[in-house]
Amino acid sequence: MDRQQFTRLWPYLQQVPDPRRAQGCRYEWPFLLALICAGMLSGQKNVRGIAQWGMEHAAEIIELLGVSWVRTPSLSTLLRALRRVDLQALEEAMRAHAQAIESEESPSGCVVSAQGEVLRAQAADGKTLRGSADKGRGAAVQSLGLVRHGRGIALAQKQVSGMADEASALPPLLAGHNLRQTVTTMDALHTHRPLAAQIVQQGGDYLMVVKRNQPQLWEALELLFGTPPWPRGEEDRLSYSSTSKGHGRLEKRTVQSSTALGAYVDWPGLRQVLRRTCRRVILSTGEVSERVSYGLTSLGRERVTLEQVAQLWRGHWDIENRNHYVRDETLGEDRCRVRTGHAAEALAILRNAVLNVLRHEGWVGIPDALRHYDASRRDTFHLLGLLPE
Repeated sequence: MDRQQFTRLWPYLQQVPDPRRAQGCRYEWPFLLALICAGMLSGQKNVRGIAQWGMEHAAEIIELLGVSWVRTPSLSTLLRALRRVDLQALEEAMRAHAQAIESEESPSGCVVSAQGEVLRAQAADGKTLRGSADKGRGAAVQSLGLVRHGRGIALAQKQVSGMADEASALPPLLAGHNLRQTVTTMDALHTHRPLAAQIVQQGGDYLMVVKRNQPQLWEALELLFGTPPWPRGEEDRLSYSSTSKGHGRLEKRTVQSSTALGAYVDWPGLRQVLRRTCRRVILSTGEVSERVSYGLTSLGRERVTLEQVAQLWRGHWDIENRNHYVRDETLGEDRCRVRTGHAAEALAILRNAVLNVLRHEGWVGIPDALRHYDASRRDTFHLLGLLPE
């Protein structure tokens, strides 16, 4: 596989095993998955749209791919493929593809420590596939994703179905990753001692948010930062502030840190406790609001500055802005009503893969990218790796 093909999606789709019996199969298995990805790249938001897109361009697609089909796969054929696909194998293939992209990408979403380490940040967060909910049959499917800060490359995804809750899915998801020189950020749902211990044991670092679901920890942090500073020379508290203006509002974010609770809370790998205060002013009305959050991190002051910690904390939201929101609004995930078999989960994994391909290709505006590839089947299949340069 040459270097360009190394990051194309097609070789990785070929690694997903065919669950069908050999008898009566009209379409080669990897082509079914590739056609679904090609439809997504052309702006189709559901399986019906992908099937119709294929039929509308059938002659051109058959000629480009050099296949012996009489027509492109029907809606029912594509749905059967998605329902029956081996989810674990698909997740592993797409994870390998993301790792290939990462190996070629220049570092993004990272901070450089005082020792010269490049620490790459990744955000873990859950997502509900709202369109998969079906009254009387079950709740919506939930998944947990791991996304790189900065470019928004989706590193891995795991389905929560069959587990106690979303928090149960993160330890096995991280277990398959090399966490050395990484910082994993997460919300309060995942703030637990065993997970902190696992991350540290795997050679990584963490930034965890603390809310009232950890009442004793919350109260200790609230008391520490609510107490007036100690006399100069005895106070270990540091502070960093930044201001931004946009979307009709002025925001000032202040992050404070302390090392005073390290022994008291007995948290694995803990080096600093944090408080972030976000003060927002709506410029048109003068309305003022303030929100306070608390956090824990294994990053010590000898390695990173408080400004870098603030950058990592704010960068956590790249998983929402560059992944979840785009999947919902641009790729139509929330409105996709596929909900039988493995179809909803498989589509979510493939949407992540398609976004990774576009990010790696250099696209910033995903709607612009979809309009571009909708205009050219040749460019679409070339991007996936089915056509030579």
